[in-house]
Amino acid sequence: MPRPRLRTIVRWTVLCLFLLAAAGAAWLLVYGGRYLQYEDPLTKADAIFVLGGTRIQRPLEAVDLYKAGYAPLVVLSPGRPDPGEAVLRQRDIVFPTEAELQRDALIRSGVPAAAVVIPIGAVDNTAEEANLLRSIVLTTHWRRVIVVTSKYHTRRADFAFRRGLAGTETEAVLRASKYDRSDPAHWWRSRPDYREVISEWQKLFAYRLGLSD
Repeated sequence: MPRPRLRTIVRWTVLCLFLLAAAGAAWLLVYGGRYLQYEDPLTKADAIFVLGGTRIQRPLEAVDLYKAGYAPLVVLSPGRPDPGEAVLRQRDIVFPTEAELQRDALIRSGVPAAAVVIPIGAVDNTAEEANLLRSIVLTTHWRRVIVVTSKYHTRRADFAFRRGLAGTETEAVLRASKYDRSDPAHWWRSRPDYREVISEWQKLFAYRLGLSD
């Protein structure tokens, strides 16, 4: 092959790669945040499952859903205990977990104590929360559960819960908390939004590769 022709092929290849990268960057800028926010049509369910990750932003959405009659039960993710909590228990010091604080806030917000459940155990990520819900629905036979999380987390959570509930007859209905102040349409304007979007895209790719988080 003549050398000038080879140079032409290389130039066109580099140009095409550059244009693809530019198009990808433009798509990410315009739709990168919006794509991460996925929600199902809201419908009545057997329970509301609140994922961990925020102190009260997600539980507040559960309060509204409960009061609106969408489900008779709120299940709070038990989260991952801090190693220091075990030390305090050994010293007979009462130190409430984050889920216990959330439960108290829900009760004070008008949700009956009998309607708030904290499952026994600990979970460290979304995949483990999906597996926890799977173990619950296998015994309760719930047919539909509203899963409450934050805006940028809904797409990955939907993927995790569909995978976690596969083989059951339970449907997960994804719901983003309205108390989440993130702006998916303009995610690049805020440093917290920017960090969260980049992190979520990395984790979403990991999910697509069969990894869990």
